[in-house]
Amino acid sequence: MPETLSRRALNRATLERQLLLSRADLSALDAVRHLYGMQAQAPAPPYVGLRSRLEGFAPDDLSGLLYDRRVVRLSLMRSTIHLVTAEDCLALRPLLAPMMERGLRGRKGLAGLEPSEVGRVGRELVEERPLTFRELGAALAGRWPDRDPADLVAAVRETVPLVQVPPRGVWGVGGQPAHTSAEAWLGRPLDGAAGPAEMVRRYLTAYGPASVMDVQQWSGMTRLGEVVRGMGLRVFTTEDGTEVVDLPEAVLPDPEVPAPVRYLAEFDNMLLSFSARTRTRIMADEHRGRVFTVNGIIKATVLVDGFVRGLWRVASGRGEAVLEVEPFAPVTAAERAELEAEGMRMLELFAPSAQVRGVRFV
Repeated sequence: MPETLSRRALNRATLERQLLLSRADLSALDAVRHLYGMQAQAPAPPYVGLRSRLEGFAPDDLSGLLYDRRVVRLSLMRSTIHLVTAEDCLALRPLLAPMMERGLRGRKGLAGLEPSEVGRVGRELVEERPLTFRELGAALAGRWPDRDPADLVAAVRETVPLVQVPPRGVWGVGGQPAHTSAEAWLGRPLDGAAGPAEMVRRYLTAYGPASVMDVQQWSGMTRLGEVVRGMGLRVFTTEDGTEVVDLPEAVLPDPEVPAPVRYLAEFDNMLLSFSARTRTRIMADEHRGRVFTVNGIIKATVLVDGFVRGLWRVASGRGEAVLEVEPFAPVTAAERAELEAEGMRMLELFAPSAQVRGVRFV
């Protein structure tokens, strides 16, 4: 019989692999490589994520990597924007291509068109100069005037690896994202080095014991059961009988090891990378409705004792910045003190020049 892993054991294993059980002494590049995809629908989450996970992280550490083209922002897992290393971009994008192209099915505006042909034209356009999606849609409409520009842009987005070029994603800099192809930006072709088994291995390295459904939820891919079964992985069961697997060489932390308070960004990859049955390792089901909104926003959350126990936001203006914490339940005096200390650390990121900074519980 496989060994049973408690919810707390899964929690501590995931926190450790996500660099949330203790801050790691890693470079920003090494951390991005280890985490194997940081959610990046908005510019701030990767910075908040690294601030919570690394010793001595400063925004320029990541912004410099974007300008140096060592990390990139593009649509990958689940066809959502992720921050990855250049190497992982080139390796992963071909593997995920069939999943991404499935997203074009049912688009009536593309009926009778070959998406790859639209992608070819779109590639030529964005490789001439980086374009926003509005600019790309207008240019494509010149070729297909009877089609919805949004559908034409979708065809390019799903068939061509489009990276968002700086200053998009640079801390403190706004503006609409402009895109070019990964090959043009990085000066290298896609290599497809990440086969399904390698992808599963990297996922487990970053997230801990997981079920086949977890890997599929994270990646957006299907039919990974045979791949997982052929990898010789260690097998466990959860308290509700779900089978999860892990790397044979992985060492699981003590379930009773203390977990520090941490602030997770909106859309943090921790909240989107597990199926419903094992998501309780990080967040109780009764809290999902307060974190995942009906319009697709995933709110910034607070981890207390390793689990999602509240929300947070920063309010600033006129030289003052306040981090507001909204606990889902009362916290102890010790937890409150830790939330305040960690909150002040986060305010150093968001409001370094504020004359007055503080943490408020609401």
